Amino acid sequence: MAIQWFPGHMHKARKQIEEVLPQVDVIIEVLDARIPFSSENPMIAEIRGEKPSLKILNKADMADSTTTDLWLSEIKRRAGQDAIAIQLDSSDLQKKIIERCYALLPQRNNKPAPTALIAGIPNVGKSTLINRLAGRTVAKTGNEPAVTQSQQRVGLADGFQLLDTPGMLWAKVRNESSGYRLALTGAIKDTALDHGDVAYFAAAALSSLYPEALKVRYELEQLPEQEIDLLQAIGARRGCLGSGGDVNFDKVAKVLFTDFRSGKLGRLTLETPEMVRVEMIETERLEAERAAKKEARIARRKKGKKNW
Repeated sequence: MAIQWFPGHMHKARKQIEEVLPQVDVIIEVLDARIPFSSENPMIAEIRGEKPSLKILNKADMADSTTTDLWLSEIKRRAGQDAIAIQLDSSDLQKKIIERCYALLPQRNNKPAPTALIAGIPNVGKSTLINRLAGRTVAKTGNEPAVTQSQQRVGLADGFQLLDTPGMLWAKVRNESSGYRLALTGAIKDTALDHGDVAYFAAAALSSLYPEALKVRYELEQLPEQEIDLLQAIGARRGCLGSGGDVNFDKVAKVLFTDFRSGKLGRLTLETPEMVRVEMIETERLEAERAAKKEARIARRKKGKKNW
């Protein structure tokens, strides 16, 4: 599924970030611990230059802890980057994050307290995290993506400043599987989705990664081999039936989305570092193939014009 969703306020947000970046000491990017790669905005990597970066894996209590550890190690190997997995109910959350930021800025000496720009994709929990860090409601929250649409400064302990930004997706999601994962976790508005398409992907992914979770949640003795059969079985169990007793796949999709997003399926992570490496090799192969076909078409058109 190709995702190209780039509202005007997101383009504006990128411009604003580029303008304030010289005032920023460190970039904090909030990721979804269930999809650490797919929720990482490549635009941040493009514009941050050599600014140090702290990746916060939010919703860690909903993710597979073993896979979260793999992602933390993967990110920490990158130059100038650190990573921490969090739960929002942690009592010393502000202290932990500020300490991690200072560790990325070892040469502060007598300089003023640092300013951190905090960014993240829509619906990743950035605004809720900011309110938790501030100890008061300073950022608007909601279950719909793209709630925050303007920048604001938030003061934390000892003069440490957070510069909030709107949730941003990027112009085009290269990896097709990442597009599905973003849709499943709620980063993209459900009204912009083909529910059946995303549900089919979810059924395939969860059957492969967490078959027992599906069997327990939907009381299935055996897991159907085909995704369509699994969706039908879930629909029958949950009463998602239309006229004539046929399964209503739109209703099934909503059940599956709700159960995943609420954590009722258990602690699940939809991607591993190794899985992503394989996917990106395939993505690059397909992109090269499309580019070669495009060049061939252009060459044929040019040749046809000459002959004409």
